[in-house]
Amino acid sequence: MAQRGIQLDQDKLCCSICLDLLKDPVTIPCGHNYCMNCIKCCWDRGDLREIPSCPQCRQTFIPRPALVKNTMLAELVEELKKTGLQTPPADHCDAGSKDVACDFCIGEKMKAVKSCLQCLVSYCEQHLQPHYESPAFKKHQLVDPSQMRIICPRHNEVMKIFCRTDQQCICYLCSMDEHKGHCTVSAEAERKERQKALGASHEKLQRRIQEREEAKRVFQQEVEAINHSADKAVRCSEKIFTELIKTIEKRSSDVTQQIRLQQKTEVSRVKELQEKLQQEISELRRRNTELEQLFHTEDHTQFLCTYTSLSHISEWTDSPSINIRPLRYFEDVTAAVSKARDKMQEIFSDVYANISLTVSEVDVLLPQPDPKTRATFLQYSCQLTLDQSTANSLLILSEGNRKATGMPTLLAAVQLAVDLYANKPESHAFTNRFQVLSRETLTGRCYWEVEWSGGGVTVAVTYRDISRKQQDESEFGHNDKSWALQCVNQRCFFKHNKRKTPISVCRPSRVGVYLDHRAGILSFYSVSGTMTLLHRVQTTFTQPLCAGLGLDMGSTAKLSDLK
Repeated sequence: MAQRGIQLDQDKLCCSICLDLLKDPVTIPCGHNYCMNCIKCCWDRGDLREIPSCPQCRQTFIPRPALVKNTMLAELVEELKKTGLQTPPADHCDAGSKDVACDFCIGEKMKAVKSCLQCLVSYCEQHLQPHYESPAFKKHQLVDPSQMRIICPRHNEVMKIFCRTDQQCICYLCSMDEHKGHCTVSAEAERKERQKALGASHEKLQRRIQEREEAKRVFQQEVEAINHSADKAVRCSEKIFTELIKTIEKRSSDVTQQIRLQQKTEVSRVKELQEKLQQEISELRRRNTELEQLFHTEDHTQFLCTYTSLSHISEWTDSPSINIRPLRYFEDVTAAVSKARDKMQEIFSDVYANISLTVSEVDVLLPQPDPKTRATFLQYSCQLTLDQSTANSLLILSEGNRKATGMPTLLAAVQLAVDLYANKPESHAFTNRFQVLSRETLTGRCYWEVEWSGGGVTVAVTYRDISRKQQDESEFGHNDKSWALQCVNQRCFFKHNKRKTPISVCRPSRVGVYLDHRAGILSFYSVSGTMTLLHRVQTTFTQPLCAGLGLDMGSTAKLSDLK
């Protein structure tokens, strides 16, 4: 126990900087002790502007204290050195929370340096010495203390075998007992297999992390794009509404000005009439005075002479009276403005509802309604031409490859014979169907028209990779890659993926095709004086499309010029 006490004193005489016994010990003002050279170097390494402080308690000193050797501590250190006890090696240190402790130490446990598989005990350096010195322990197997954690609890043997059947580590005795007949391998071999799987999982995890990081970056860009778009929309909407308010204010000013101008005109006209009436009233009053004077004249001769000159006075008494009827004046204007207000409020209500719906569904693809008039359809017209390389050899293209004609029967037979004799090389043309594709691909919103005559025609849209050779798969509407309107024998059918839908409309001589690729809308119309819907498709297009024409022998179809 005395030795243990000295050990504690030795710990107290160690420098907390170099962790060794104090050399030329000094005591700084806070009371902590250091080697003179250690504390001096510590303060010298700091910034010149930095205030000296204690490495342990961080108390600062102004000014920097003078370092004086503590003679009493120096003497204690010298006495400790004379006993021959130095700083214990690492293996003699106290066992930490993650270390294996010596099973023989009493009181404070020391760190174990070896474990015995026969004794099933862990030893520190001091208690391990008998295993090195005594012949009785010569055959005992010493291992690292960490290996004692994988000792079989039943047989006290190291578990170096892995049972794949039960998925657990076992010892060699377990493999001959309850794990007999199981699939077993060495723990090392199983670890290699697991490491391979772990490596693959690690790579997969790394890829997933990279994918998520990329997705995170994309989402961040999306956030920035949304914010930018929203800010721009706010600025534009404020500008538009400001312009609209200015327009309304200008219209209000114009109406006010017109009312005031009309008011001035009407008041001026009425005042003019008032003046005329006043003049007439004055004249009538004068005549009335003359008549009264004549009426009271006593001289008969004078009365008769004056009466003759005033005989026309009766015309005034027979003049028509002025009828005053109630007038509405500008009430009609007020009613018209009120009507305009109600109409604008109704429009704004509908428009605002549409704007609100658009804002709330900004990330949803909303299909736009189909146009209603041919003039509106023509806004999306596209100029198409036929691709000669896809045309069946029995089709004749003309008019700048915008017109296709099926050869008559006799000419078709001759052409077939020529083709067989010529043994033509592989091509992209339709070989079993009298069909042809457009050279252009179709995306977005498109509209075109087809005029035709003869026995029958098929107007189609299709993916470009439609089969060109197989008898059935190459026919428009007989696969999942094409949508077709077939007009034949005074009847019409819609065909897709071998399904035929009859259309109760006499076959049209002019067919309009409207495509909204993004919204997945395809519509066929009969074009005459009006646009008559024949069939409408709502689907999802996964590739760009081509226009297609299929003809019977002797029939003709032409892509109309809509420009």
